[in-house]
Amino acid sequence: MKRVLEPELMDDAAQARAYAKADFAEENQGFVDRFREYFPDWAGGHVVDLGCGPGDIPIRFLRSFPDARVTAVDASRPMLDLAAEAIARSGLANRITLCCERFQSLNLPEQADALLSNSLLHHVPNPLQFWFRLKQLAKPGACVLVMDLLRPDSPEAAQALVDQYAGKEDPILKRDFYNSLLAAFTEDDVAAQLAEMNLSRLLIDVPDDRHWVVGGILL
Repeated sequence: MKRVLEPELMDDAAQARAYAKADFAEENQGFVDRFREYFPDWAGGHVVDLGCGPGDIPIRFLRSFPDARVTAVDASRPMLDLAAEAIARSGLANRITLCCERFQSLNLPEQADALLSNSLLHHVPNPLQFWFRLKQLAKPGACVLVMDLLRPDSPEAAQALVDQYAGKEDPILKRDFYNSLLAAFTEDDVAAQLAEMNLSRLLIDVPDDRHWVVGGILL
């Protein structure tokens, strides 16, 4: 199945609310736990989260790493408004800086000691832009963890995943999950992207039936 692009920004307020209300606790905590597994000696520093959405991963990350601080980046203002509310409730506002900006034009005063991204790449028309900016935004030696959806073999397989994992969710979320699966990349796609950007030292894993993960140290 060929990739079918979806809109780059989730800038509809109802769409953002549906995403924020969905229960991604297991996936998001698993992402943070995987970071600790990949980088057991990492203690703290400046973390950049590209595509932070409603802010759950930055909050979970800081609860696991008390000596970290996060620049949480998302180009969707409705998403960042929800993130700001969640961060205020968490009591972590002094350690999280929110930035409403597309990653392609993002300028930071300080490069990242760790760079995170969960479920952003499938929104990007040209994935090489993402990997190029990742190299610019993170320091040499930075820890990198990127996770996203895995494109299924067919529209029917995508619908089966939606039915299995989001069958009882908001119809908006089910629609977006289906469209995101069609817009996602295969493991071979991601391997080719990393090779083209001279990032082949980052390792690819497929931990389940709907995600791929790229992790490693940026040289």
